[in-house]
Amino acid sequence: MEKRIDPNTVKGWGIDADPENEPTYPMKKYTGDDHQRLNYAHPPQQPETVTVYHSNERPGLSAVFGTSAPPAGLSGAIRRQAFKYSEGRYAHWLLLMLADRVNVVEAFVAQLRQGRLPNIPAEKGWKADWKYNRKETVVKVAAAVTVITLLLLVRKKYRKHQKATS
Repeated sequence: MEKRIDPNTVKGWGIDADPENEPTYPMKKYTGDDHQRLNYAHPPQQPETVTVYHSNERPGLSAVFGTSAPPAGLSGAIRRQAFKYSEGRYAHWLLLMLADRVNVVEAFVAQLRQGRLPNIPAEKGWKADWKYNRKETVVKVAAAVTVITLLLLVRKKYRKHQKATS
């Protein structure tokens, strides 16, 4: 069951709705047309043809929303769980970040299933990084090479130790 919030009970809700209380008055060049925004006709609601998650603090869907990438798979299930929490809770944002990471893996696997290898350097923007941010790119690559080398050395030492003790 979806929990609805009464806007009248939320302190500060609709704070800019009163045209007499214009917080930008001294700085803004006032034309008089600015407050006509309160009388505009709302756009028609876009039909919901896919699952659309939205904040449980908002009473309904926005007039327009994206449908090109609806939530699916494990990442979609994680997103569904995230939207059970308020946007002010860490669980909401941590689950959304986890869902993004899972979605990257799902996309990688989907490309492999289609017989395509992902072009990771192009997708990560390495060419642009090299062109516009060369110094930091060199530092990143050097750090990655150092960490990988250290991991391989530790692994080699561990295996050597395993052979000596067995």
